[in-house]
Amino acid sequence: MKKYSEKTEVLEKIADSITSWIGSIQSLIVHTVLFITSFLLPMLNIVDFDKMLLILTTVLSLEAIYLAIFIQMAVNKSHEKIEDIQEDIEEISEDIEDIQEDIEEISEDIEEISEDIEEINEDIEDIQEDLEEINEEEEEEDHNERAKNVMLKSNVSSNKNEIKALKDIISQLQNEIDQLKKN
Repeated sequence: MKKYSEKTEVLEKIADSITSWIGSIQSLIVHTVLFITSFLLPMLNIVDFDKMLLILTTVLSLEAIYLAIFIQMAVNKSHEKIEDIQEDIEEISEDIEDIQEDIEEISEDIEEISEDIEEINEDIEDIQEDLEEINEEEEEEDHNERAKNVMLKSNVSSNKNEIKALKDIISQLQNEIDQLKKN
């Protein structure tokens, strides 16, 4: 099977080469020289005119048959290439549709993420406001506590002074009691 495919490839390359050569300027020159030579041979009495026409007609008929085959092979090959290109275009179109769907999904995801970010930003703002309120409350509590502490200290200090005064009074009274006892 492999040998058949290799032989087919070789024959196709040969056919492509011949088809390319047939459509070239060199082919036009060779054919023109052959036709001129064919018509010169009877004029130079080398070949009979009827015989030359018979041979030329036979050669040209065979050449036309082979040219038709080569042309049909080129058309078939072009048709196969066109079909391959059409299949590739269809695959690319499907890929493009898939990509467009992916882009739409990504766009939707981006919109959802943007909405989530907005919600998070709002939550952050709320948290910041709450923190500020808590800080203000703590500062107020600290202030109140300091004020209480100052009042307590002043109360303690005034109580100490009162106790000292009472001790002084008690001590004076004790002295007076002691003097009264002596008298």
